[in-house]
Amino acid sequence: MDIKLIQKFQRETVDQLLSAIPFFKAVRQHDLAQFEVLLEHSSIITYRPGEIVVNRGDGDQSLYFLLRGCLAVYPNEALKGEPVNMITPGEVFGDLARLTHQPRSATIVADHNSREVVVFASDFGVFGDLESTYPISLHTKLLYYRNTVHNLRWKLEVYRTTHSDAELANQHRAIKLYIGPKDCLQELLSLHDQACKLAALLLSWNDRFGSISHDEAPVNDQLVNALEH
Repeated sequence: MDIKLIQKFQRETVDQLLSAIPFFKAVRQHDLAQFEVLLEHSSIITYRPGEIVVNRGDGDQSLYFLLRGCLAVYPNEALKGEPVNMITPGEVFGDLARLTHQPRSATIVADHNSREVVVFASDFGVFGDLESTYPISLHTKLLYYRNTVHNLRWKLEVYRTTHSDAELANQHRAIKLYIGPKDCLQELLSLHDQACKLAALLLSWNDRFGSISHDEAPVNDQLVNALEH
């Protein structure tokens, strides 16, 4: 494993790389100072095949985005049998444990068939208390939770489509959308509540059926190559 702080890379390369991640792209467009704060708490990590990326039971606050290679997801530390899911470039992982305040529910390993695995890791412990506006502003938190709620509902809709007869199929639709005033603490509290409930529901789906892959924007291999040199 090789960990490098974002500050070690050319800024143009980092900006282009993170433009493929909707949350970071939105923060950079709205508030460059907030973007800088997030970068100060982020790193690029390279793993060799077979190295453990996340251990089941870990309790860290990091959020991860896979940039290159593939990751194998196992339900326990033994790593026996076939993985229950494969994470591919562009996917985010680590978000469910953070939202539910539970330890990591699976062990994630750099796939043996990948020459190397490159991960963007951001410590979301910097978010602090939900109602705090320093160092992470209200608007930045709103951007994160809007994006998160959208992604979680999308994943749950995929499950509902593929397992329409399951008792969990329509439960996410009972979690109410926010219809009040925008860009305020009230919206943030609602989005946070939605995200936590949706994350807990998605964990229940994952326990029953295994994880569903969710592709974000594709990552440019040339940018990843630039990060490595």
